[in-house]
Amino acid sequence: MIGALILLLVLLLVTQAIFNRYQKSHGFFDKKLMNSLFIYHFFFFIVYYTYAYFNPSDSKNYFDRPQSPLKSWGDFFGTGTTFMDFISYPFINYLKFNYEMMMVLFAWFGFIGFLFAYLFFRENIPVKIKVFGRFDFLVLILFLPNMHFWTASLGKGAPIFMALMIFAYAIKNPKERKFILLFASLIIYFIRPHVFLFIGVGTVLGYMTGREKISFSRKLLIYVGMIGGLMLVQDQILAVAGLEGSDDLLSDFEEFSEDRGGELAKSGSGVDMSSYPLPLKLFTFWFRPLFFDAPGLLGLIVSAE
Repeated sequence: MIGALILLLVLLLVTQAIFNRYQKSHGFFDKKLMNSLFIYHFFFFIVYYTYAYFNPSDSKNYFDRPQSPLKSWGDFFGTGTTFMDFISYPFINYLKFNYEMMMVLFAWFGFIGFLFAYLFFRENIPVKIKVFGRFDFLVLILFLPNMHFWTASLGKGAPIFMALMIFAYAIKNPKERKFILLFASLIIYFIRPHVFLFIGVGTVLGYMTGREKISFSRKLLIYVGMIGGLMLVQDQILAVAGLEGSDDLLSDFEEFSEDRGGELAKSGSGVDMSSYPLPLKLFTFWFRPLFFDAPGLLGLIVSAE
């Protein structure tokens, strides 16, 4: 636990340096707000750590797998869950991070996601929207409890959220922010290839249909980069659902979705949507859990949020 506290202190100092940089480059940056968000986020780290201590948690598996004596660091390089082990391997095996330190590190990844979410929203929505005449709507979004709970632990949630928010921030000025854009794209792809597909398609469509005056060179950069990237990794993306080399992609995907729906029926926290009509499937996917299918009291609280 002492190691985790020392690491938290080091990451706090690194965070202050990051704050100072963005405070200079963005006039709207509110360092006091972000420090409050840092404290708030790590409060939920304590909540999640306490929960994981008394209950089964995937975070323990993410800590144990990279310690396998039968595999080297390179053996974990790949997409999906194995890439999470690839990220964790050097920290656990070379730097000798214990479980608590890994939890702190990934919780910090989650906070960096909130930092870039703040930068993205405030940069693109400069008008402060008030709720009930006094609360800043953006601040309310940043402090939603459930968002902090699932991004404050060792697992996919924290790094994928971080990468998505960095991508959203960087895509506005891809030339000036190309390095962090590339970094975020790689993280998204290696953790969840199918999410990278959605992001790529959405980005291209956004640049094609947006009303903003965007130079042709910037549009061309985005088109070539995203479409080229999707073509290069299309087989790996389809492999997530076992659809690589499929002769009937639509039918095979429908079969895959039915199988996944059946698996969700066996899960205590999942929602079986296999019998839902398509509109309700989409709505439930975006806003799950709804009040009528929320699993227990905690599910009702999340549904209200």
